[in-house]
Amino acid sequence: MRLIPHPVLCNYYVTYRCNAKCGFCDIWERPSPYITQEQAGHNFRDLKRLGVKVIDFTGGEPLLHRQIDVLLKEAKEHGFITTLTTNTLLYPKWAEKLKGLVDMLHFSVDSPVREEHNASRGVACFDFVHESIRQAVALGERPDILFTVLDNNVHQIEEVYNSFCRPHGLVLILNPVFAYNAVETGSGLSVSALEKLRQWGRKPGVYLNDGFIGLRLDGGNQVDKPVCKAGSTTIVISPENKLVLPCYHLGLQEIPIENQLYTLYKSKQVQSLIKQEGRLPACQGCVINCYMQPSFATHTSRYFWQALPGTLKYNRMKGTWKQFFR
Repeated sequence: MRLIPHPVLCNYYVTYRCNAKCGFCDIWERPSPYITQEQAGHNFRDLKRLGVKVIDFTGGEPLLHRQIDVLLKEAKEHGFITTLTTNTLLYPKWAEKLKGLVDMLHFSVDSPVREEHNASRGVACFDFVHESIRQAVALGERPDILFTVLDNNVHQIEEVYNSFCRPHGLVLILNPVFAYNAVETGSGLSVSALEKLRQWGRKPGVYLNDGFIGLRLDGGNQVDKPVCKAGSTTIVISPENKLVLPCYHLGLQEIPIENQLYTLYKSKQVQSLIKQEGRLPACQGCVINCYMQPSFATHTSRYFWQALPGTLKYNRMKGTWKQFFR
């Protein structure tokens, strides 16, 4: 049963450019412009009309955008909940300008070991994580530590928790790795690793969407009975100011927005593509977290109930639940 009849999330790719070269991601290989403030302003107004609550300013590395603070401020003025994930290379430069503008600020960590983290990111950024935490905490910000978990680093959760999170009272987000296209994402996750994730998700100060674990144990999205509702829950906008359907990772069609996002989204062309969500051949077995999260939250299923405790826990820890009722 559908609980929320409109999209709730916008994944806004401000640029595909990145200053890292992560082995589990291919976005940094793509040429890219940057979104303009004018385009964003039109889209913010239409996203509001469409019922979107959360805008994830993403990339690439979103802090490469020279007006990212201006974009975040305008989004906040429209009443959106904002989220942004960074590799932290540029955060020290932006820290003061971003204060109070990001409701859910995530710092990416791949390993508590400097050499391993830097190797994973393709650049020397480990020390920037610690410096970014120091600056953020000094400014009264509460960044989350986003740890992408694979079979070969699940044993490091405890060290990440103790080294990065507990000393500063920060939330640890456990992000199970997912595969897409031909991107090499490592060794995946075994059943034993998934169980360890579940155990950690019950600890204080740790967030895990348990629906992610349940879906993986069930073999991912099934096209004959899809759980993925990417197209109807999430609006994806590219740096070229195009609507990407049915999701970024599949990206079968990109349609120019031309300051008409509301009308375009409501069009027969887009709605017919949305009806294919989770049913396309490439959707079989999909477990991509950024689309499953809103899918679980807006439709009742066993994954809704699996995800609910962790979601309530995270919003209680961060205090963001109040903003959903504005």
